[in-house]
Amino acid sequence: MKCPFCSYQEDKVVDSRTSKNGMAIRRRRECLQCSKRFTTYEQVEDILPMVVKKDNRREPFDRFKIVSGMRKACEKRPVAMEMLEQAVDEIEKVIQNKMEKEVPASEIGDLVMRKLAELDEVAYVRFASVYRQFKDINAFMEEVKNLLASQKQE
Repeated sequence: MKCPFCSYQEDKVVDSRTSKNGMAIRRRRECLQCSKRFTTYEQVEDILPMVVKKDNRREPFDRFKIVSGMRKACEKRPVAMEMLEQAVDEIEKVIQNKMEKEVPASEIGDLVMRKLAELDEVAYVRFASVYRQFKDINAFMEEVKNLLASQKQE
């Protein structure tokens, strides 16, 4: 590990502990030349699939896009950022566990919709209005009716 202060190649690990819910290791290091300390993080490299868009374009899975879309849907709603991060973690795990090389964007969208329905009904409807591209008010009202019907069943 190269020291960020003097670029010396040798250091010693002073402290190690888990972080990010046990998904990473935080190491406190000390440079053997300048004696300055710095922190590094180790985590397993995730191999995520390519996302197949509606027009058949393919792009790498991007967690930030999911967080961004969910954040917009939850804007001015009582949903904590930690809850959003946890929901995205769960979505990411579902996709990773499938162990497929490609995943349709529609499948990711459906997972996001389910998570938003659990978190906040208004955020769910906001996301659905963009994701499902409602053509008119009747299609929008049908989605709201379906949401209300599913709540009554629970």
